[in-house]
Amino acid sequence: MASSLKLHPSGNGLRFLPGYFDRQAQESLVGEIRQAIAQAPLFQPVMPRTGKAFSVRMSNCGPLGWVSDIDGYRYQPHHPDSGRTWPPIPQRLLDLWEDVAAGAPEPEACLINFYAPGARMGLHQDRDEEDLSAPVVSVSLGDTAVFRVGGTNRKDPTTSMKLASGDVVVLGGNARLAFHGIDRVLAGTSTLLANGGRLNLTLRRVTPVRQEG
Repeated sequence: MASSLKLHPSGNGLRFLPGYFDRQAQESLVGEIRQAIAQAPLFQPVMPRTGKAFSVRMSNCGPLGWVSDIDGYRYQPHHPDSGRTWPPIPQRLLDLWEDVAAGAPEPEACLINFYAPGARMGLHQDRDEEDLSAPVVSVSLGDTAVFRVGGTNRKDPTTSMKLASGDVVVLGGNARLAFHGIDRVLAGTSTLLANGGRLNLTLRRVTPVRQEG
């Protein structure tokens, strides 16, 4: 069941769906993501200009993938190291999108972020997409993470919550550009990943739908 949080008014479009994927579905999804990573290995993104490495490693599925390097943030159709196109988005995730983002154009990117012990993600907005009308849909797999979310201004009040394996968060409507991040990952809270850690899968629509004619 979906639940809502008491947030800054700009966070009214946030939906939290705890336990959306049961254990069997989580295991199947991890297997599909491992296959994707075999084709498009995890890489270490770095911050634009400074070149400082992120604490997460990442990859992508779909026609487009998000990358960050010394030249900036962007979406591109190929892996930054191998030059190969990204693997397709698993059908299970496309079904999730159809369920929670019905009516929105299909996702073009699925970011795969792996959080090893000690990894985190600072407060940020997902705003590198040309089309901001579709929601961002996030899936948590593995160890529980402490998720922080606020409003559309960095200084807005924030709320924190725990995201367990199988949970889904949807940032849409007024919350599409809400600042959010991961404060920490709680090691040992899940047995889903053999060596621990957390996988976060984020579905995004990148480009506007082209009108025919």
